[in-house]
Amino acid sequence: MAKKKITIQGMHCSSCASNIEKSLKKVPGVKEANVSLMTQKGIIECDEKVSEEDLKKAVARAGYKAISVE
Repeated sequence: MAKKKITIQGMHCSSCASNIEKSLKKVPGVKEANVSLMTQKGIIECDEKVSEEDLKKAVARAGYKAISVE
């Protein structure tokens, strides 16, 4: 199990964060996703095989921009 931190741009309210969480949880291998509007970051618990690209695409699908994944 890996923990990744993703920096997200474009969130305005808690429903923005909720939409991103839902999109991230649809990625195969993602166990948990917590997105914070205050910090503009998301913490994702996922399998090692989940790529940064998959996570960035999930954020983009929700209509936001992933700046970086650590």
